[in-house]
Amino acid sequence: MSIEEAAGSAPEGRRGRKARRTRESLAAAALRLVLERGLAAVSVEDVTDLADVSRRTFSRYFPSREDAVLDCLRADFGRINAALAARPAAETPLTAYRAALRVWLRDDLDPAWHRRPGVRELFGLIAAEPALTAAYRRICVDEEEASIRIAAARLGLDAERDLRPAVAVGLGVAALQAASRAWVRHPATGAAPDLPELLEQAFDLLTAEPPPDGATV
Repeated sequence: MSIEEAAGSAPEGRRGRKARRTRESLAAAALRLVLERGLAAVSVEDVTDLADVSRRTFSRYFPSREDAVLDCLRADFGRINAALAARPAAETPLTAYRAALRVWLRDDLDPAWHRRPGVRELFGLIAAEPALTAAYRRICVDEEEASIRIAAARLGLDAERDLRPAVAVGLGVAALQAASRAWVRHPATGAAPDLPELLEQAFDLLTAEPPPDGATV
């Protein structure tokens, strides 16, 4: 079962499925070409030729080739947020975010980063290419804001006025980013810790962090 199914998302109509397939085809073509050639050697026309669609069709889905290349990561963050929205209301925001990440990591129909070819290389390109770095940061900001709104709704809080949802989500996102950076740096061998293990370590460090000013709880 996918995350979307577990979250009870409404089923897609035929037009929605067709649009999703077109978007996914363009994103897959962009990612494949950039991994093979590098960003500078890939144009929008290269992507549309491989996907067999027009430039106009590309423009309906993506503002740039960078956004097309990174669309798979945006989709991952969307799945994390879908899992977050489906968590039991009694869970605290940080606990819910950690649980949502675990659901995403275990998803068999849409494998997470550590089970998908090319993702480690993609993060290497993001670090090396300023245009990809900027596009990735925009995606992270957009999706973190969506997570904050979900966390606020779970608590019945105003995300614009109350800091608690933003702080909780910020901690969860920081753990994910720290674990992801460590995973990218590790060689892809059986001896290296995998992303799920690194993520658990990151969250354990958050919960082990002593309160400020040496206060006890």
